[in-house]
Formats: sequence, C-alpha cells, structure tokens
Amino acid sequence: QVQLVESGGGLVQGGGSLRLSCAASGRTTFSSFAVGWFRQAPGKEREFVAVIVWSGGTTNYADSVKGRFTISRDNYKNTVYLQMNSLDPEDTAVYFCTNQNFGRKYDSWGQGTQVTVSA
Repeated sequence: QVQLVESGGGLVQGGGSLRLSCAASGRTTFSSFAVGWFRQAPGKEREFVAVIVWSGGTTNYADSVKGRFTISRDNYKNTVYLQMNSLDPEDTAVYFCTNQNFGRKYDSWGQGTQVTVSA
C-alpha cells in the first residue's frame, strides 16, 4: 500500500502563496495511477482540488482553483506538489493527498496539512 505524507502547510496572508508536498512511499508501477489533493474546511465536506497522473502528467483541477493552483510531480522523488498562488481565506482548510489506483479509486490518504489564509 502506498503511504503518503504531506508537508508545507502554514499561515499566509490573503494573496500569498504556499507550496504543499506529498511524499509517496511504497509506490510501484502497478499500485499508483495518480495522486490527488483534496481539502476539508471546518464544517464542510472534503472536496476535490486537483489530480495528476504519474505517467504523462495529465492534470485536472476543481473550478475553484483553476488558474491559481498548479499540481506537479517528480517521478524520481515520488513526490507530488501543489503550488498555491493568490490564496484567499476561502482556501483555508486541511489539505490531504491521496493515492488513486488503477481502478480509479482513492485507496490511501495522508494525515493532512493545515493551510490557513488570513484576510
């Protein structure tokens, strides 16, 4: 099973930037198709943010972050990044990365990293 560890969260002022990292250990060619980022704000359901496929780098984004967030990956380091620019207080949440298997199911999750954007 793929183990995921997020890092890079913190407190930032509105309009600022942060880069999150997701280190994936135990990944094999057959165990991980893609890595996604989700977030969960207090009192809200977890929501999709972005996803990237390991092979080829195809990406997909939620409408709410398009043009502001960029997901990328380093296959050699088994790490996925989420560059977040023009942050808004509405982006405040715990951010989780998750492994997507070849059945397109998200089957393992990191512990999350807190992102807080002040007005």
